[in-house]
Amino acid sequence: MPLSRHVSDDAGTGDPSRPAESAEAREPRHFEAADADDADEEARPWRLKTDTDDEKPRKRGSFLRELVIIVGCVLLLTWVLQTFIARQYVIPSESMENTLHGCTGCTNDRIVIDKLVYRFHDPEPGDVVVFKAPTESWMGDWNSPRSTNPVVRGFQEGLSWFGFAPPNENNLVKRVIATGGQTVECHNAEGVGVKVDGKVLDEPYIDQDLQRANTGGQQPPPCLGDDFGPIKVPAGHVWVMGDNRLNSADSRFHIEDEYQGTVPVDDIRGKVRFIIYPFSRIGGVDAVNPQN
Repeated sequence: MPLSRHVSDDAGTGDPSRPAESAEAREPRHFEAADADDADEEARPWRLKTDTDDEKPRKRGSFLRELVIIVGCVLLLTWVLQTFIARQYVIPSESMENTLHGCTGCTNDRIVIDKLVYRFHDPEPGDVVVFKAPTESWMGDWNSPRSTNPVVRGFQEGLSWFGFAPPNENNLVKRVIATGGQTVECHNAEGVGVKVDGKVLDEPYIDQDLQRANTGGQQPPPCLGDDFGPIKVPAGHVWVMGDNRLNSADSRFHIEDEYQGTVPVDDIRGKVRFIIYPFSRIGGVDAVNPQN
């Protein structure tokens, strides 16, 4: 009868002449299916598994390890950049205005110097450079930025390696006027300004209005300061001056020292390339050769 065939099909035989299997008889098939799933998981190790409590510590340790590696790589890259390629400095004074701004109570320019360029050739006239004070006469009222506490001082030294603290040296910024072997001089009586090897310089970077302001509105002297020279620059040295000539304690003020005011090329930290802050002054810094 149709009813009997229907019951037989539900029982899983599909054959009316075969008796239906009992529940106990079907149970081994259930376990066989579970065993097959386990074997399938072993054969496919890539199969996703539900996280367990044992896996969480391993994941946390993996994250911390990756974080340490990332931070270490960033610090290494920063050290290489600051040591061999470029470094940031803050302009401390008005001696290079209007090329570079720096004054008490204002937003001083932040600059980036190129540390690679002088590995391939020496500084040239017109380059704006950052250099370490070469003699005691250049030190002025400079004070070390380091703490007297040895622990804090060591921490500050470590930060300076990565550019997060200033170096422990008196750095200045000026423009190269003459290089090794050249003779520089200026005599107000001649009325022509600074000369190198007897040729009068063309210095468009000097703001004459600013110089008149420095003298209270009076016409400044041709040398924009006292007479000096002639001085022959030693080989491996440069003669530097500020663009704000009447407000710059440059090579002219150190003629009595052991280098006659010149700066050893080895003390030059790099060539000024860019102003990066404040945003209103972002841009390149020109190297204008005054001897052309």
